[in-house]
Amino acid sequence: MLYKTYYNSPIGKLLLVSDGEKLIALCVENQKYYFDETKSDIALDDNLKVLEKTRKWLDRYFNKEAPNITEIPLAPQGGEFRQLVWKILCEIPYGKTITYGEIAKKVAKQLNKEKMSAQAVGNAVGHNPISIIIPCHRVVGTNGSLTGYAGGIDKKIRLLELEGLDMKMFFVP
Repeated sequence: MLYKTYYNSPIGKLLLVSDGEKLIALCVENQKYYFDETKSDIALDDNLKVLEKTRKWLDRYFNKEAPNITEIPLAPQGGEFRQLVWKILCEIPYGKTITYGEIAKKVAKQLNKEKMSAQAVGNAVGHNPISIIIPCHRVVGTNGSLTGYAGGIDKKIRLLELEGLDMKMFFVP
């Protein structure tokens, strides 16, 4: 059984989904790869502890605090490669960015490979099921391009601005 609730954020309505103990999805309304609420037995539960905790975490985040990712028990669903990429995303500090290429180098090192495709990394980043908390919005192109945010580039920009980044160093291709 899965449980859901909604959160009205400055970037739009968010869907939060839990397995009862851990958060398995956090989606921005109309994002690419939105969690399919029709595929599972899913109940609306605004009082489930992990969903309440997530809403409070989001309140702090949108109030420009830097809540710690470890405060929320997470269980993103995906294969080994994606899990590895998402783990690296979790290490990106609040208010900082990393490039797809830098993540590819980290993944290659962890997999004992000479190199890794930044496109493969981009695919894994784009399929991150727990937006904002697993901060895929902090990933940018090597040249400063703001590409590849499933929730929309406008939302990526707003999240980066919220975290205090100087947006003059980035551009929308």
